[in-house]
Amino acid sequence: MSHDHVDRRLAAILAADVVGYSRMMATDETATLAALKLHRQCVFDPTVASHNGRLVKLMGDGSLVRFDSVVDAVNCALALQNRAGNVDAPPPEIVLRIGINLGDVTFDGGDIYGDGVNVAARLEPLAEPGGICIAAIVKESIVGRVNALFEDGGGVRLKNIDRPIHIWKWRPPRSTAAKSVVPLKTGDSMRPSLAVLPFQNISGDVDQEYFADGVIEDIITALSRFRSFAVIARNSSFIYKGQAIEIRQVAQELGVRYVLEGSIRRAGSRLRITAQLVEGATGAHLWAEHYDGSTEDVFDFQDRITECVVAIVEPQIKIAEIALSRRERPESIEAYDFYLQTMLYFYSDTPERNHDGLTLINKAIALEPNNATYLATAVGLLMQRGTLGWKLAGVEDQRAVCENYIERALVHGHGDATVAGICGNTLIQYLKEYDRGFELVRQAVAFNPNNLDVVNFAGVANLHCGSLDEAVTYFLRAERLSPNSLGAHWNLTGLAHVEMVRGNYEEALALARKSMAANAYYGPCFWMMIAANAKLGRMEEARQHLAGLLAFSPGVTVARLRAGQPAKIPERMEPILDGLRLAGMPEE
Repeated sequence: MSHDHVDRRLAAILAADVVGYSRMMATDETATLAALKLHRQCVFDPTVASHNGRLVKLMGDGSLVRFDSVVDAVNCALALQNRAGNVDAPPPEIVLRIGINLGDVTFDGGDIYGDGVNVAARLEPLAEPGGICIAAIVKESIVGRVNALFEDGGGVRLKNIDRPIHIWKWRPPRSTAAKSVVPLKTGDSMRPSLAVLPFQNISGDVDQEYFADGVIEDIITALSRFRSFAVIARNSSFIYKGQAIEIRQVAQELGVRYVLEGSIRRAGSRLRITAQLVEGATGAHLWAEHYDGSTEDVFDFQDRITECVVAIVEPQIKIAEIALSRRERPESIEAYDFYLQTMLYFYSDTPERNHDGLTLINKAIALEPNNATYLATAVGLLMQRGTLGWKLAGVEDQRAVCENYIERALVHGHGDATVAGICGNTLIQYLKEYDRGFELVRQAVAFNPNNLDVVNFAGVANLHCGSLDEAVTYFLRAERLSPNSLGAHWNLTGLAHVEMVRGNYEEALALARKSMAANAYYGPCFWMMIAANAKLGRMEEARQHLAGLLAFSPGVTVARLRAGQPAKIPERMEPILDGLRLAGMPEE
């Protein structure tokens, strides 16, 4: 019996990657490619050749090199990193992370495979920008033979590697690391920016540090789905791992407005993660929370933390941005500032505040007519007017204006969950294009399942066009993710509406009271309070709430509300309209 010969050899493998490559490409693709080509020609290739290395393959910004000598591999890495910043080249500067492993490698043509290669590739992201991360077997092989100080990084678990790997790190001079951090450019739109720092492991358990890093990666990925702010890449924020830091200095170095930090602690089988959002300029804490779970369900716990943190960070940044806009007026009011001022009115349903919000957002649109966020915000305010029966002064056909804004927002905001959600919800509630609207809301959830507004939109879409059970699922998810944030009245009123349809008037009334506590000027909440009390025979309470509704929404009638609400499934609105009629609301 014969077997094909497999060529296996012991080799040192060097894996290198460019720090912040995706961000650099997004900023200036031509300059980045030119800088990478120059670095390879003038630095990387000559250094590898002079240390007897063999380039196996290039993978975009990544490189894989093999050496017969582990000493040559480490000296090559040190030479590459020590040359950083010493090459006369135009920006952007190329800074590498390097990982090195020594292991059995399988040769197949010009490529190499095996555990030795996989571990090297997994070590590379653990290095600091401009730094080197090596496996313990490499460290043991270079003792007394390489003139460099490597610090003990402890044991780590690497993705798809079935055993812990002990690592050692060479850290670049602080000046080199700092050069690799490219502050975010918020651009003309003045978008806020956020850095998520590595969470501190205060339990002393190395496995929990691996878990904490996994949480951070998931949080960064999930936060990157939001278009309302920019999130700095993990490569940049992780240079601060294991360092004593001052938040204001970090924010200044990274060029961000907000910083998310935290810690992880283990006590027996219990885990506690603490997270806090900090304003970079002042160091003020905007929000803090802790999450408890068990090591037995560690991955479910990781998903739950990610979901909860991500869901609350976006509303908190929105609140902070609004406050910043109010207290620090720029000399020249730009479009983004008009947008922030508009958000003061977005969650409060009165004709006057709606009018003020539309006036402001239209100023933003005049400055940036193709900004999908501004267009969608105007759409949401126009939907309020349409569904509540208000008319926009000076506008003959506000439906036509709304339709125009929707089409423009969808063209310029493809892939934006908030844009798709607002437009889809408006198509359902105001323009009565049920199928298209429902599909847009479904897409919005796929784009960003952690966006609270989008989750609420999905609840409303199902309430009027789909399954009541699905509507409840979305509304409860919104309440669980962020029970006290802006917009909480939406999901609470949605749940009250479902209970009205099901004939559970006491439950509907309890939910409506909670909604009113979150927003005392939300018309649909008053509808639930009036209708539920009337259905329960509590006519005095029903009439009191009807008077409250008429105080800020004069002239409202049953016919006007029926005309403004979705009618795909008429029985979804009839219990509310019938209760309003019982309480004495005029029919016409």
